[in-house]
Amino acid sequence: MNKKIVATLLSALMVASMSGCGLKSPEAPAAPAASTAPAKEEAKAEEPKKEDTAATPEVTLVYAEVNPLDTIVGQTGTAFKEKVEELSGGKIKIDVQASGVLGSENDVLDTMLGGGGTIDMSRISAFALTSYGGAKSKLLSIPYTFVSRDHFWNFATSDLAPEFLLEPHENGSGVRGLFYGEEGFRHFFTVKPVNTMEDLKGMKIRVSNDPVMNGMVEGLGASPTVVSFGELYSALQTGVVDGAEQPIANYKSNAFPEVAPNLILDGHTLGAIQVIITDEAWDKLTEEQQNILVEAGKYASEFNRKISQEAENKVLEELKADGVNVVEVKDITPWQEACKDVITSSTADNAELYQQILDMK
Repeated sequence: MNKKIVATLLSALMVASMSGCGLKSPEAPAAPAASTAPAKEEAKAEEPKKEDTAATPEVTLVYAEVNPLDTIVGQTGTAFKEKVEELSGGKIKIDVQASGVLGSENDVLDTMLGGGGTIDMSRISAFALTSYGGAKSKLLSIPYTFVSRDHFWNFATSDLAPEFLLEPHENGSGVRGLFYGEEGFRHFFTVKPVNTMEDLKGMKIRVSNDPVMNGMVEGLGASPTVVSFGELYSALQTGVVDGAEQPIANYKSNAFPEVAPNLILDGHTLGAIQVIITDEAWDKLTEEQQNILVEAGKYASEFNRKISQEAENKVLEELKADGVNVVEVKDITPWQEACKDVITSSTADNAELYQQILDMK
C-alpha cells in the first residue's frame, strides 16, 4: 500500500478515536467550562482582594481637653471617644489628653491653627474662637444671653447651629466644629467673700484674653487680669488675682475651693462648648470615617445634655457640704444692666442674628 495512503488512514483513525473518547482536538481553543464550580472557586479567590481594597485605614486622632476627665466636658470627651471607637470597630482611635497637658485652650488653638498635626481635635469654650475669626460664636458668650439650659439647647439643635460650627472653616482658619455641648452656667469665685455685685469692685478677676469677658468684668467694676488657666490656682494662692469664673463642676475638679472658697451664683454666661477638628485632620479621613465622627458627635452632644444639669446639682451640694460659701443671686437685673455696654457693642455687627438666638428661649 502506498505510504501516503497509509498515513492518511492512520490520521483519520486517530481523530475518530479521540472523538469517541470525548476529547477535543488540541488544535481547537478550549471553550469556557459550563460547570459553575470553577466560577465559585474564582469568586472565593477574589473575596480577600475586595476586603483589602475596602478596608478602612487605621487612624489615631489626638484630642485636647484642658479639664480633668471627671468634669462634664471630660466625660463628654470620653463618651465621644468610646462611640467613635465602637462605630469604627477600633479603626479610629481618639487619644484624649486631659487636664491641660497639651496647654490652655489658646495654646491648643494656636497649635491646631499652626498646622503640623500634633493636635487634631479639641474641646473648647465657644468664646475661645472669638480671636480666631469666630464672630458668630462670640454671640454665645455674651453675658446673660441664655436664660436657661433649654434656651441654649434650642439653639444648639436649630438650623443656625451648623452655620456657627462651620464658620472658622469658611473663614479659612483651618478648623471646623463637629458638635455642641455645655458645661453649666459660669459663676464668679473669690478668695474673699462676695455677697453682692458691689463687692466685686476693685477686685482683680482672672480672664482669658477675650474682649467680651474683659468688657463684662470691667462693667461689673472689677479689673480683668489675664492669667493662663494652668497658672490660675497659684495666681489665686499668691494674690496675683482675687477671683475668677468657671462652671461649678470645673471649679471643684480643679481644686479652686482650696484657695477661693467663695462662690456667687450670678450665672453670667452658659458655658457653651464646641468640639473642633483641624481641616488637615478632617481632609485625611475617608468619607466613611468623617460620617463616623459626625454620628459620634451627635451621640456625645446628647450625652452631654443628659448629664450636665444632674452633674452640676450634685457638685453644688458637695461644695456646700464641704463648707464653700455659696451665695444665690436673687435679682440678676442689676448685673445685666452693668454689662449693657459690652452686650450692645459685641452684638452690633450681628444684631439680627443675636436677636434670633434671644428669641429661641
